[in-house]
Amino acid sequence: MGPGLGKQAHISPAKRKGLKPSKPKRGPKAVVPSRPSSSVPIPKGSVEHIVIILKENHTFDCYFGTFPGADGVSTLAPASDPPTGRFSNNHAAWLARATTAVRKQYHQADIGSYWAYAKQFTLCDNFFTDVASDSIPNHLMLVAAASPVINNPSSGSSPSFNLPSLPANLQAAGLTWRNYGGFVFSYIVQLKSSPWNVTSQHFATDAAAGNLPSVSWVYAPHLQTEHPNDRVAYGMQWTVDQVNAVVKGGLWNKTVIFISWDDWGGWYDHVTPPNIEKWTDGTQFRYGSRVPCLVLGPYARGGYISKTLHSFVSIVKFCEENFAVPSINQRDGSADNMSDCFDFTQKPLGPPK
Repeated sequence: MGPGLGKQAHISPAKRKGLKPSKPKRGPKAVVPSRPSSSVPIPKGSVEHIVIILKENHTFDCYFGTFPGADGVSTLAPASDPPTGRFSNNHAAWLARATTAVRKQYHQADIGSYWAYAKQFTLCDNFFTDVASDSIPNHLMLVAAASPVINNPSSGSSPSFNLPSLPANLQAAGLTWRNYGGFVFSYIVQLKSSPWNVTSQHFATDAAAGNLPSVSWVYAPHLQTEHPNDRVAYGMQWTVDQVNAVVKGGLWNKTVIFISWDDWGGWYDHVTPPNIEKWTDGTQFRYGSRVPCLVLGPYARGGYISKTLHSFVSIVKFCEENFAVPSINQRDGSADNMSDCFDFTQKPLGPPK
């Protein structure tokens, strides 16, 4: 059983409608969310390539609080580009976010390409980070559905976690994966020496050549991540370039692209995350704040706002069901699978306009 289940965290009873208790295989008595009734099986092999683009540090209200039809707050002060202010996003800051969060937001004119994606494809407005803290714990969740840490390790440290993971399960099934610029892969024993760890710059080249693996984890290079205090528009254009490379390589009709942001970044969001899992000190471990998630692809629902509760582990579950690989642990085994964001019977949507 992965870290955070049993030994590392105490999981409290789920109090959200649609969540019910289930027993872990071992360890202290625990409760995790079961699959919501809206989650349906993903047809095996529905897509050949899944691309996960993970940007940095923005809540849903910060980017899409004024998006029509979304559950957002539209009264926050305008944010500048690059943003200004003091941004702290570790676990202690998250617990104090009611008084410390930066209450500003961007509008359509600031992030027009992201809004265009949301209008043409699917935007999730009930999508949460898996850990109530900063980057590394959430990056681990998106790869291993577990995190043995609740804060980023100290600067200069190089932790080594013996975690089962989605990449390892894909490889065991004879499938391929690639890590384009993600540093957290070096923290997982089975993955850190893999030749499939390459730089961010390789993705656009591989995609444009029509040469992508089954699952790609894609991270922006420095200054293009959208991390405060970097320029948002600059980072957004990098994202657009990656999507365009998929189209250029002739892979659009075979690919699903998820675009999300790795943690709350110190920004305000008005929705209180469900508290379904506690850290060892009794504070909230899971979930963290809402972040945007965009779902692009020929079978993504067009002009759709997903109201279903999702998280990074839901994306892991989608990959597992699409490629018929086993669950890693109880979190992804019982997770939602993003299925409401798709209609595999619809006329395929064309690429972004």
